[in-house]
Amino acid sequence: MIRVSSLKRITYSRIIHLSHVIDPDIPQWPGDPQVEFTSVAQLPDDGYYLRRVSLGEHSATHINAPNSFYQAGIGIDQYPAQSLVVPAVVIDIHAAAAVNADYRLTVDDVLAWEVQHGEIPLGHLVLLHTGWQNKWSDKNAFLNQDARGIMHFPGFGSDATQFLLDERQIAGVGIDTHGVDSGQDTSFATNRLVLAQQGIVLENLTNLHQLPAKGSTLAIAILRLRGGSGSPVGVLAFVP
Repeated sequence: MIRVSSLKRITYSRIIHLSHVIDPDIPQWPGDPQVEFTSVAQLPDDGYYLRRVSLGEHSATHINAPNSFYQAGIGIDQYPAQSLVVPAVVIDIHAAAAVNADYRLTVDDVLAWEVQHGEIPLGHLVLLHTGWQNKWSDKNAFLNQDARGIMHFPGFGSDATQFLLDERQIAGVGIDTHGVDSGQDTSFATNRLVLAQQGIVLENLTNLHQLPAKGSTLAIAILRLRGGSGSPVGVLAFVP
């Protein structure tokens, strides 16, 4: 059992990594810097082993900050610690995404989930399990670009996102693709809607199939990069 505050506790039976392992071959958003590991010290010559690591703020499993879309938005270093420990629900659309790579979560999908599991409680993170995590080892399949360079992967529809923010007052969103917005949405509507409220946006998650529909709590370990537009994150799920 982990104590979050004097009023909140987390009880769990399992802890699951929701972050991918980082290496130079991970799928990267077009134009993002490559992941690079450079040896600085080696055993046994230097008496210890050390590498320099270089990667973009939105590489691997990561969180986006408001200043990535809003000039006056805060950086990732300004997120309060308590906002990074958050209960979560999981909506599973992997069957629909297998048929239509451009599928976007709808309000009807949310309401159908609630018929089974109850209304999404205030302050929860909504995670979207699309099955895309299974494509992670194949860059081409994960980004799924067509001949024009347009990416095709599922995401949150803007209407569903607005509904979740307004009617369910969620803490944010997360997904197992490279963007909470579908690959074709160049307006980044869901990012903008959530980050306008200083919410949480997690991308490139994994192992969402191991989580129950509700009841898990996430601990999101950011790198407190001063003025950061985001950060690679280690995300742990505490499963009841």
